[in-house]
This record gives sequence, structure tokens and C-alpha cells, in this order.
Amino acid sequence: MPLIVDSHQDLAWNMLSFGRDYTRSVYETRKAEIGSATIEHNGDTLLGWPEFQQAEVALIFATLFSPPARWAFSWEKYLYRNPKEAKIQYRQQLDLYNRLSDENPEKFRLITSALTLEEILDNQNNAKSAQAEYPIALILLMEGADCILDFADLEEWWGLGVRLIGPAWAGTRFCGGTKEPGPLTPDGRKLLSIMAEHGFILDLSHMDEPAVLESLDMYPGHLAATHANCKDLMPNYEINRLLSDRVISGILERDGIVGVVPYNTFLLDGWLIGKSDREEVSIENLVDHIDHICQIAGDAQHVGIGSDFDGGFGLQSTPKEIDTIVDLQKLVPSLLSRGYSDEESAAILGGNWISYLNRNLPAS
Repeated sequence: MPLIVDSHQDLAWNMLSFGRDYTRSVYETRKAEIGSATIEHNGDTLLGWPEFQQAEVALIFATLFSPPARWAFSWEKYLYRNPKEAKIQYRQQLDLYNRLSDENPEKFRLITSALTLEEILDNQNNAKSAQAEYPIALILLMEGADCILDFADLEEWWGLGVRLIGPAWAGTRFCGGTKEPGPLTPDGRKLLSIMAEHGFILDLSHMDEPAVLESLDMYPGHLAATHANCKDLMPNYEINRLLSDRVISGILERDGIVGVVPYNTFLLDGWLIGKSDREEVSIENLVDHIDHICQIAGDAQHVGIGSDFDGGFGLQSTPKEIDTIVDLQKLVPSLLSRGYSDEESAAILGGNWISYLNRNLPAS
């Protein structure tokens, strides 16, 4: 099976919001959560360490994320009301990832450079050759930049291991975001300038399109969209969350990658949890979005998987063939049936992100 790189998982948010333990299996967590409010709010989990092994997950983009109070659900306790609270919570999550790695080095390892990525991939290859378990690599992605109180904070976050920043989730003082449209602000332009000086990868996911288009023109560093689908395949989806062909083309021209999301609401026009049948959506709908990006690119080198599993939705909102993250491997026969080669399928599941990080992370 090809290696999987998942470019978006809200692990720390789940651990702090719902008490989930990702050293356990999916099925242990589901059993423990039967009858709990967690299922109502976030759905059944799709993630667990044994399933990461079975799926041959090599690397996860692990987020620092918390919702602003104005967009939080009534049940959410883990939220922020101002940037100072955001910084406290994002530091809590960063500390949590460090503990997860320090206390379970056989399961998770944080990476910050191309060298540490190479080391852990070698470790994984050696373990698999011996039919042994291996640690999963984690790279830190800041989703929403409200936690940056001062531009000097960027040096601190870089030193703490953050390598990707998405300026928006909802709108921030830096730019418009999901459900809160708006361009880059003067602070947003300054943020991008200083991010580039440090070497941060810019994550365009959740940014409003005018802010994205200006960023494509002005950001001198590397960029990508870690978890977003194709707007042109969802003509009736009205929220500013998906990527137009114009934006996708701009990302491709900058040698970026788009991570597609196996979330039914982003895959089938009009699909809504609680009102639509999960059986209506197939992995083929996800492959439609992958193929759309490949057709624009003219190759299979600029698309990957950013599952966002457990990120506000669970099993109930994924294509009918998916039970856990292991089932992302079912993309391979679907891609082969569309004319993609084994090599191209492997690139889409993980190879493209690995190559991208090798090119764009600091060497050591």
C-alpha cells in the first residue's frame, strides 16, 4: 500500500474538547463514547493509532486550533474570546503535542525540517521491512492566526516548531475567512511578509478569495491549501469555503498542493448531516475533486489528502465506503479505474506532500 500523508487533523482540539486518546484504536474510542454528547457534536471518530498503522499513515499535519466564541457552538467550552485567550489555548495544544511525542516516542514524533522528515521516513521504512510498528510523524499547522498578538511572536512560534500558518478560520484581523468575507488587511500583509522571512508555509484554506488572490501575488514564500475542495464541482454551495478554479490554478502556478477533504458536505451539492443519507456519497465523489485538480494541473503532482477527520464531523459525514482512516486506501482502485498509474496514486495519497515538504522545509 502507498504511504498516506494527511494534511489536516485537529488532534489536540479533540483531545482537549472531548478527551479523546489517539493512542487508542478507533473502536475503543467509539465504544467509550456510546451514548455520549461527543457523538452528537462531533460524530464517531475515524482516527486511532492502530488504524494509522494499518493505513500506513506516514505523516499528519497536526493543527493548533480553537474556534472564536462568536462562531462556537453552544456546547463548546474550548473556545477563545480574544487573542490573548487564543494564544494561551494554542500554547496548551502545542505543549500537548510535545507531551504526546515525549511520552509515546514509539507512536508519534514531531518534525520541523527536511532532515527530521528523512530520519523518520527511514525509521518507518526499516520498521515496515521488519514488519514492526513505527512512529507517525507530526508537523505543526496553525489554523487561524488570532493567537499572534505581536509580529515578533512569529519568531517564537517558529522556534516552538510551527511550520505552517493559515491566517484565517473565520475572519481575523489579518484577512477575511469562512463566513466572514474580506481581503487582506494592512496587518495581514505585514504578517505574510514576516512569515516569509522566517520560512513559514502559508495555508490558504479558509481564507476568503480576495485575500487568497492577493496572497498568491504577494507572498514570496511557499504556499498550499491543506484542506479544501473544488467550488466548481459544488455550484450551489454558498459558503466561501471552497476553492474556485481561478484559485486552484494560482496555487498550481506557485507549485503548491491542494489537500482534498472526504467530507460529504464538500462532495455532494445539497448534502447535509441529519437530512441526507450517507449512502448518497461515494469515494468516487472524492475522486471527482482529485481528478478536477489534476485536469487543471495537467499532472497528478499537486493534489493530496487533507482529511479533516474528527474536525467537527465524523463517520456519519463521510463517504459510504469509509469506516476509518484505513479506508482512504480504497482511493487507489478508484484512481486506477480512472486511468491513474500506481505511481500517480501513491503520489496523491502521500508522495506529493512528502516531496513538497522535502523541497520547502528548512534543511535541518
